[in-house]
Amino acid sequence: MDEVIEMKTNHVIQKPTSNTQSPALSDFVPKTPKSPFLSRVMSSPLASPMKKAYTSMRNYMEDLGHLTKLDPQDAWLPITESRNGNAYYAAFHTLSSGIGVQALLLPIAFTVLGWTYGIISFIVIFVWQLYTLWLLIQLHEFGGRRYSRYLRLSMAAFGDRLGKLLTLVPTMYLSGGTCVTLIMIGGATMKIVYHTIICGTKCDSNPLTIVEWYIVFTCSAIVLAQLPNLNSIAGVSMIGAVTAITYCTLIWVASVVKGRLDDFSYETTLETMNSRIVTKFCDAFNAIGIIAFAFRGHNLVLEIQGTMPSSLKHPSHQPMWKGTKFAYFVIAMCLFPLAIGGYWAYGNLIPKNGGILSALDVYHGLSTSKVILGSASLLVVINSLTSFQLYAMPVFDNLELRYTSRMNKPCPWWLRTAIRLFFGCLAFFIAVAFPFLPSLAGLIGGISLPVTLAYPCLMWIVIRKPQKQTGMWYLNWLLGILGVVLSILLVFGAIWNIVTRGIEVHFFKPE
Repeated sequence: MDEVIEMKTNHVIQKPTSNTQSPALSDFVPKTPKSPFLSRVMSSPLASPMKKAYTSMRNYMEDLGHLTKLDPQDAWLPITESRNGNAYYAAFHTLSSGIGVQALLLPIAFTVLGWTYGIISFIVIFVWQLYTLWLLIQLHEFGGRRYSRYLRLSMAAFGDRLGKLLTLVPTMYLSGGTCVTLIMIGGATMKIVYHTIICGTKCDSNPLTIVEWYIVFTCSAIVLAQLPNLNSIAGVSMIGAVTAITYCTLIWVASVVKGRLDDFSYETTLETMNSRIVTKFCDAFNAIGIIAFAFRGHNLVLEIQGTMPSSLKHPSHQPMWKGTKFAYFVIAMCLFPLAIGGYWAYGNLIPKNGGILSALDVYHGLSTSKVILGSASLLVVINSLTSFQLYAMPVFDNLELRYTSRMNKPCPWWLRTAIRLFFGCLAFFIAVAFPFLPSLAGLIGGISLPVTLAYPCLMWIVIRKPQKQTGMWYLNWLLGILGVVLSILLVFGAIWNIVTRGIEVHFFKPE
């Protein structure tokens, strides 16, 4: 929900500094002769409590800067229920949402694009999405309002109808769809951990099926989802960030230490395959899509910033951008070596499914310690559990909004528990019923890509209205249009691959 901010028009009394003298309070009121008796009283110990109270009130008003009328619903919803966030919380949340298992697929993009175009594409997309992230942070507060949900900002920029049309489905997919994918990945990886670390060669003859591992993961995620609001999962996000950094570093270091394979090549698939121009064109854009999808979390940045206090003197964009800069420095230190080191070690032999983690298991599984392989898989499971909480929070917030809007009161604890149990079961059902959904990731991801690369630029133009034919005006129009065009090309490439190569569609048969 939005928050209305009333700006105070009174004079603000500045604290005196060593170089300049601020105007005294007497400059604003008629001067009267001072009484010697009053001066003696005010300088006595009896007057110290009055002076302290006056000083405290003056400092408080200077720090506050403005008064905020809070919508009661904001205090009832899980995203804005607590507003004591800071730069550390922002860094934890951004790291946890920004690094995921999709990063393990980055070397696959290099098998199509090669060294030169792969590195150029990686750098361009990294800088591009970091810039749009900065735009969103700056757009969080404008016009006396705070926009703590991406959908609300889109509706404010494009209008209610068009804003919902453009961003409702993509943001819900980026939240709910990611949770479904995490159940698939987490459940399958739990099975690997069990067979690698726990039982090894002594596994019984009736192991758990993949659906049963999905149930184990979903139950664990639902229990963890009972934390009440976004700020309360800051510790969970910190664990998720640490595990993501650790398994990314562990995997690429282990691959590089093992050295290059004997019969690999750096020839790209565009050079080796004899295909039509359209197929090569689509493969190239699908590879760019893999790089673009590796950077995620733009649908959560406004929600994370909404957990922070804000005033005229200390606006929320300052700690948010501080935490984000640190988080993306760490993300760059993880993803660049992962992509480059993975392609250096495996070349064009890297498996299309599973990426660098599968390559480590396939080519070095016998010579690599089971502890390393099992630890990497265990870290993936933990990271999937923690990421589930972060990506599910906008869904919880949206479901609770329906209740609070109709009943005009906060959700009772039992209803909040029921909502989270319902969503976990729904995500589990979709994961089991539609196990082929990862095959459609390119198609759905292409539709959602403007949320990251295009819409922030267009919203900046509509809301901030930069002067025409200036640098910011040209830059945002260029990036906005390019983002939409890239999204269309990715969708076309995904549809072309589905038509020409097909996908295995099987319901209720996860593998």
